[in-house]
Amino acid sequence: MHTRAWGGLNEQLVAQHLIRAGYVLLDANASCRRGEVDLIAEREGVLCFVEVRSRRTAIWGDPSQTVTGAKQRKIVRAAMQWLATHRSFDRMIRFDVASVVGSGPDAHVEYLPNAFDAGF
Repeated sequence: MHTRAWGGLNEQLVAQHLIRAGYVLLDANASCRRGEVDLIAEREGVLCFVEVRSRRTAIWGDPSQTVTGAKQRKIVRAAMQWLATHRSFDRMIRFDVASVVGSGPDAHVEYLPNAFDAGF
């Protein structure tokens, strides 16, 4: 399966995981010239900007470890653009990472709320 299609399936898997956990999905693949946010969800009044990372196997470590400082800055810039577009600056926000290892029904999702902050 093509990497982009596989990543899309994993984003859907994480979206379902979030919905089951009581989140409301607001947006997916929200992109602007500053970057992209994979998923944007809300729970208990907090907007969550979610980066989804995946690997077919855990042999090379947890996928969440690949969210580098540079990637974090791109996500934060894209989130700020999304907030401006949606006039949502008065909301509490956080940056989460979802880690998916495997594929299909055997995939394991680990959700890391507050994985990083805008101040790095």
